[in-house]
Amino acid sequence: MRRGRITRVSEPDPQLTRRATAYLDHLAVERGMSANTLSAYRRDISRYLGWLAQQGVQAPDQATRQHVTGFLQALGTGEDGGHPLAPRSAARVLAAVRGMHRFWALEGLTEADPAQDVTPPRTATRLPKALPVGQITALLESVPTDTPAGLRDRALLEFLYATGARISEAVGLDVDDVLGAVRTGEAEQEATVTGEEGPAVVRLFGKGSKERMVPLGSYGAAAVEAWLVRGRPALAGQGTGSPALFLNQRGGRLSRQSAWTILKKAAERAGIQADVSPHTLRHSFATHLLEGGADVRVVQELLGHASVTTTQVYTLVTADTLREVYAAAHPRALS
Repeated sequence: MRRGRITRVSEPDPQLTRRATAYLDHLAVERGMSANTLSAYRRDISRYLGWLAQQGVQAPDQATRQHVTGFLQALGTGEDGGHPLAPRSAARVLAAVRGMHRFWALEGLTEADPAQDVTPPRTATRLPKALPVGQITALLESVPTDTPAGLRDRALLEFLYATGARISEAVGLDVDDVLGAVRTGEAEQEATVTGEEGPAVVRLFGKGSKERMVPLGSYGAAAVEAWLVRGRPALAGQGTGSPALFLNQRGGRLSRQSAWTILKKAAERAGIQADVSPHTLRHSFATHLLEGGADVRVVQELLGHASVTTTQVYTLVTADTLREVYAAAHPRALS
């Protein structure tokens, strides 16, 4: 496991840098934090260390509650030398800072936790943006499947909507993570993705490398199977045998940036005016499940949320939809 390193904003004391690096190592090794999340924490901690350096703090036990609250205020104004942050972004940075101070207190580096009672700024609830089912269908069907790349693009987008996977989870998949192959001893016999016992099941690895199993569904399974049988071998021949499920034109693993581009082009072909990102398909997956009657805790498991509170934001979306339908359809809804 690579050790976390601090990208310095100014010149914090080496003792602070070492203690912060120990915290990042703890997140990577003991907490199993994903590389993307760890990178964000590293940037946030680096900004905080720069602030402490400005305030003359040279050791963990010198940091006080006033330093933490002052930093939180500086995040909104840019007084610390960084870009001013919106309340939601400032709350994210504060979460990293609070976690580090809690770690220092537990490790005995400080007698108390100066950030314990510092609360994040209030943020307005930002509802996730989901596309209507009709636009999702148009988006998926806009992808031509007469080339290996087209088969891959269709399979990728069908996969994202069918499973609600994060884009990093999808491009990080290997072929073996799509269950449905029949294994007999040392030999492996190719089978259809859908298998004989129902829909395929995909193994996804979420934040903190937490594993979950998600059904793929018939449309997603058919698209992935077409890609594996008719598309992937052609691109795999351009590389050196990558195990990745989704390949680029050189036979290597498809990147998140390339996956984003695939989605953007599909949205343009479908004539969708709304801003569409890979997370839009994840939002649509959750919203459509709840609108179809799925239990919120089932959706929580499918999304890989650690807390049902995170998932419940989607219930606000469906409630808004119900109100709109009621207002438009009921003869006495409006005065």
